[in-house]
Amino acid sequence: MVQTQVCCRYDGTFAGFLSCVFECYVNKEEPVEFYTQEDERLSLYPERVIPTRRDRAERVYRSLAAKFGPAGQRLVTRGFLTCLENREVWLWQLILLGYRRGPVVTRDLTHPVVHQVQKAVRHLEQEAHLFKGFVRFSLLDGVLVGEIEPKNRVLPLLRPHFCSRYPQEAFLLYDRTHREGLLHQGGRWAIVPLEDFQMGRPGEEEALYRRLWRSFYDTIAIEARYNPRCRMTHMPKRYWGTMTEFQQEESSPPSRALPPDLLPGRA
Repeated sequence: MVQTQVCCRYDGTFAGFLSCVFECYVNKEEPVEFYTQEDERLSLYPERVIPTRRDRAERVYRSLAAKFGPAGQRLVTRGFLTCLENREVWLWQLILLGYRRGPVVTRDLTHPVVHQVQKAVRHLEQEAHLFKGFVRFSLLDGVLVGEIEPKNRVLPLLRPHFCSRYPQEAFLLYDRTHREGLLHQGGRWAIVPLEDFQMGRPGEEEALYRRLWRSFYDTIAIEARYNPRCRMTHMPKRYWGTMTEFQQEESSPPSRALPPDLLPGRA
């Protein structure tokens, strides 16, 4: 049976994507393009604007575990966080495979769809692992604030690490690439959109600690063993832009305190 090829427009969330999966599966349609509702690109395929339905998204999510197995469900969930080009199309094809073949498909690395998604998820997990050591926080107005520029949406993977490491601290970790922040305060956390965020100018004490850290980093270096190629292997250069030890004295806008009720009620 020939399926109608369509372009899906949705809100860009994982729940929105699962709502698209539900609609296309029920209506026997084949999504060949996915755009967000703000994306101004035009499609040559019939467009369907699909609203996010939590009940349908949860139904699809449960079906992934039932038919695809926990490993398949996890693969789809993390696959959505990757920077894989046309990731929604790849994930749609992966879900159909899982529905047809069951949990065994996640181990079939010879299949191009499984291989592509597995490769993207490994890149996501490796990047998140590196950021556990490369994140640098600054103390601004009593709140620990850090910035990162990842390729993938790594904040959901970093959340358990930093929330357990700093359980009593109020902190914000901002993702410049995807303009969202991980907020933690009083044992509660949330990942929320932050369109316009600036770190702010450090106070005297914070500026002193930054200088001390840079001085320590430079002092422990062994000049006779200077090897920039080796350093970039263990500490890739694209991470340097947000690491204190590679920054010069900054001149930033005045610091703005975070409101105490910044976090929604989420444990």
